Amino acid sequence: MTTENTISINGNGFSFKPGDTILDVARKHDIDIPTLCHLKGATPTGACRMCVVEVEGARTLLASCATPAAANMVVETESPKVVETRKMLLQLLLASGNHNCAISGSAGSDWTAFQLKVHKDDGSDELCPVWGDCHLQELAYRYQVSGEAFDSTEVSYPMETVNPFIVRDFSRCILCGRCVQACNDVQVNNAINFGYRGAPTKIVAAEDKPLKDSDCVFCGECVQACPVGALVEKDARYAVRPWETTKVRTTCTYCGVGCQVHLHIQGGKVVKVTGVEDLSPNFGSLCVKGRFGFDFIHSPERLKAPLIKKNGQFREATWDEALDLVADKLGSIKDAHGADSIGVLTSARVTNEENYIANKFTRAVLKTNNIDHCARL
Repeated sequence: MTTENTISINGNGFSFKPGDTILDVARKHDIDIPTLCHLKGATPTGACRMCVVEVEGARTLLASCATPAAANMVVETESPKVVETRKMLLQLLLASGNHNCAISGSAGSDWTAFQLKVHKDDGSDELCPVWGDCHLQELAYRYQVSGEAFDSTEVSYPMETVNPFIVRDFSRCILCGRCVQACNDVQVNNAINFGYRGAPTKIVAAEDKPLKDSDCVFCGECVQACPVGALVEKDARYAVRPWETTKVRTTCTYCGVGCQVHLHIQGGKVVKVTGVEDLSPNFGSLCVKGRFGFDFIHSPERLKAPLIKKNGQFREATWDEALDLVADKLGSIKDAHGADSIGVLTSARVTNEENYIANKFTRAVLKTNNIDHCARL
C-alpha cells in the first residue's frame, strides 16, 4: 500500500480509488458514518451535514459524502467535535416539526402537550407512523438527544392525503432532498422539486399542486427514499409496524424485467411492498403496479372454485369437471378450426411459474403462438 492512495480513518490506513469520497472509503470498510440526505446513485449534496467528519488541517468539519478522499488525509468520524455537531443538528431537526419519536429528556407537561398536538395534527393517537423505521429516530436514540433544546417550529403546511397511494406529511419533512433526487436523478420523472425559499421552503410538484394533479406516476421511489415519516404509503400508515411484519423476497410478476421485491407479511397477508436495494435489475426501484398493486391478493372478490356457465348462470364446479369441459371444448375447436383459432390470455397478477406453464401449454399442447397477457393494474 503506497501513501499516494492511502487515507487514515480513525487511526487505520485504507486505500482508495480516484473519485472515492470519504464516505465511500468508510462504507467499504464497514465504518459507520451516519447520513440523512445521502442517496446512493445520486449526486451528493451534503445538505443535512449529518455525515460531517473532522479532517486534520481543515478549518471546519467536512461533509464526508461530498468530500473526495485525498492522499495522506487523516479523518476522525466520531471525535468530540463531530459528535457535538451531530447532536446539535439532530436537536434542530427534532424541533422542526411533528417528530414524536418518544425521545424526550423529561416526561413533563411540555412533552405531553407536544404529543397531544401531534396527535391532533395526525388525526391519530399513535406515535409517528414510521416509528421503528425512521433514520432520524435511529440517530436520536444513538446520540441520545431530543428536540426540547430548541423552540419548536410551527407546521406551515397541512398534510396532503388526497391521492390514493401516498400521504405527504410536511410536518415531518426535514428537507433532506432525497425524494427530489430519487424522482429526478434515479427515476427521471422530474415531478417534484424544492419550492419557495427560506423558512417557507417545501417540496412541491409543478405549480405546488397535489401529487394526483401533477406529473407524478406514483412509482413510490420517493417513499422508499424518505428517511423520515414525511412520505408514507397511504394504506400502510399506522397499520404496518416493522416489528410486526416479516419480509419475503420474491420477483415481481407484472412484467418480464424481473424486479426484486420484498413482500412485507403481517398476519399471513401482504401489507406492503418495497424494492430490494443493491440488487439488480431494479436496485430498489419499482413501478406503480409493482409497489402498490397487491390488494387483489386478498380481495374477497377472488374466485375460490371453478365456475361453469349453464343456462346463462354460473355455478360452482369441481376442478375435474371444469378441466374436462375445457379440454373437450379446446379439442373440438382445434379439430374444427385449427390451432390458431385458439388464443390464451394470462395475467400479470399470477406468478411467473404459472405464466410459464401457460406458455408451455399454449405452444406445446395447443400448438399455437397466440398467447398474451393483461398487465392492467
